[in-house]
Amino acid sequence: MCDLMLSGKGKVINRPTKTRKKTYDKFFIYISTDVAKDSAFPFKDGDEVEVKINSDNTLTIIKPERHEKPL
Repeated sequence: MCDLMLSGKGKVINRPTKTRKKTYDKFFIYISTDVAKDSAFPFKDGDEVEVKINSDNTLTIIKPERHEKPL
């Protein structure tokens, strides 16, 4: 069985943000609309993600595991 993966171009953007008198880098990864609007896209606006840099110089973005609080 072969899984077809939708792909598209994106971009890494730095939007420096000034807080009080200090400027901080704030990086964003833009994902093409074709990929983000696909029904298989696993994220929605506002989701928290876990970002990992792998030893093979690739980036993995996943939904973090949710830990249910006991009642």
